[in-house]
Amino acid sequence: MVCLQIFSAANLSSSSLKTVNAAIHIPKLPRVFSTPQLPKTKPLLEDFINVSRHHINTDQLEKNSVVLTTQSHQWNTNDTIIIKLYAVLEAVSDRVEMHHNIAQQRNNWNTLLLNSINMITLTATTLAGVASAAATTCSHSSLLALKLSSALLFSAATGLLLIINKINPSQLTEEQRNATRLFKQLQRQIQTTIAIGNPSEEDVKDAMDKVLALDKAYPLPLLGAMLEKYPAKFEPAVWWPSNKGKPQSKKMGKMNNGWSEELEMEMREVVEVIKRKDTEDYNRLGNIALKINKSLAVAGPLLTGIAAVGSTFIGNNGSSLAAFVPLMAGSLAAAINTFEHGGQVGMVFEMYRGSAGFFNFIETSIESTLSEKDLEKRENGELFEMKMALKLGRSISNLRELASKSASYRMEGVGEIDEFASKLF
Repeated sequence: MVCLQIFSAANLSSSSLKTVNAAIHIPKLPRVFSTPQLPKTKPLLEDFINVSRHHINTDQLEKNSVVLTTQSHQWNTNDTIIIKLYAVLEAVSDRVEMHHNIAQQRNNWNTLLLNSINMITLTATTLAGVASAAATTCSHSSLLALKLSSALLFSAATGLLLIINKINPSQLTEEQRNATRLFKQLQRQIQTTIAIGNPSEEDVKDAMDKVLALDKAYPLPLLGAMLEKYPAKFEPAVWWPSNKGKPQSKKMGKMNNGWSEELEMEMREVVEVIKRKDTEDYNRLGNIALKINKSLAVAGPLLTGIAAVGSTFIGNNGSSLAAFVPLMAGSLAAAINTFEHGGQVGMVFEMYRGSAGFFNFIETSIESTLSEKDLEKRENGELFEMKMALKLGRSISNLRELASKSASYRMEGVGEIDEFASKLF
């Protein structure tokens, strides 16, 4: 009976589940996340290996390895060249600092020695005047003390003048200023070479040659290496390496790389005008400054020496001439010393020497560039023309006008080119 009831309840529940329907129907959602099926990698890897075996050539692999090795070697070589350029740049920066400091030091020498010598000379002159005025009233011992003091001070001034005229601090200062400026210019050139990239061993050698040439042109030490301050003949300064011994190409390239026959003729005419006008003028002015510098360097110590000797005769035999000589000589010596070192005549001479050297450098740069027959090895013609115009303080159009008129005047045989060049430069 119990089993019958359980069976009937089960049938009732199953039939009721089959007949019940929901009032709200929910649509079937799509499958958003699906698990991707992994490809079968083993057959693909086998196919790739088979294709590689059929299509990759062993010779090509060896060739590619050679190319990679060569590129790696080139990269290491460029790194080495850049490191060398940075080493030269560090040395140049150190020289800039040294020349700048020494220029300030030698300028202080000029000021201190000038003031000291003038004070000594004027003090000795005053003592000589007091001794001459008191020759008849003072005792012999007091007069002797005044005379000896004056003579010793004049002797000290003579010795100091010989030293200061030998080293000429104002000229030394100008040398160090020029060296500082030129080393800074070389520093910027090396920085530009590194920034542009792809430097070569020739760039390193050229930078080192320029450093050594500047060291020779503007030495730092005084003893044994100091430039002659009173040369027998005026000569322009030379601070660039010589091009002698450098092989020049004998192959004449095509008119390219910015060069043309007109540009070469223009550069040659610029050289002729510089030689005819600027170089000649600065040589003449440099010779005048050299003669004045020599005369003043001799006159100063000579006058103080005369005053030292003359001061010892003050009061002897009551001669007024013995008192007049040290006073006159001492006053003139102070005036000459002030004009020579206060007016910095040595600096003016060095300025003319540097200016003449600048125009000589322009001539050498143009001539060495034009002597290279292979135009591909030259600097770009348009860039070179722009650099020369800027160095001469001209625009490119003015430089071309100068060259064209110089050529026309020279061909016509007219002597007015000097007047024209003086107006342009």
